[in-house]
Amino acid sequence: MIALRQSVPSDAYALVQIWRNAVDSSHGFLAPDDRVAIDPLVADYVGSADLVVAMLDGSPVGFMGMTEGAIDSLFIDPRAQGRGIGRLLVEQALRPCTVDVNEQNDVAVRFYRHLGFEVTGRSELDMEGRPYPLLHMRRA
Repeated sequence: MIALRQSVPSDAYALVQIWRNAVDSSHGFLAPDDRVAIDPLVADYVGSADLVVAMLDGSPVGFMGMTEGAIDSLFIDPRAQGRGIGRLLVEQALRPCTVDVNEQNDVAVRFYRHLGFEVTGRSELDMEGRPYPLLHMRRA
């Protein structure tokens, strides 16, 4: 059974592992040096941000972070994908809401489109200035 709860500081290690597993399975476009550089930023983020954690059989399997009406992060462990966890997390988001998605992450782009998000813009670089184009998406 899937349950949602607010994150606590002791979740940090498990959430970093979820991020690593999800990124390693879906971000083949990410240069190894960039992957290494981002890792400590994610560790800081999951240790301090107010996140919604998805639990399956008592263990964390995904998380989502939001700032006002924007989804900042949404990662599901690949072993738990396809069970409706991502959809359940997105349904917790305010409407309307926005999300920025790596254009090269076809699975994520299809996921958000399936949930009713539409592309409203595009940036050639990610938020850190790296060469990973972002699609800006919005759900009414």
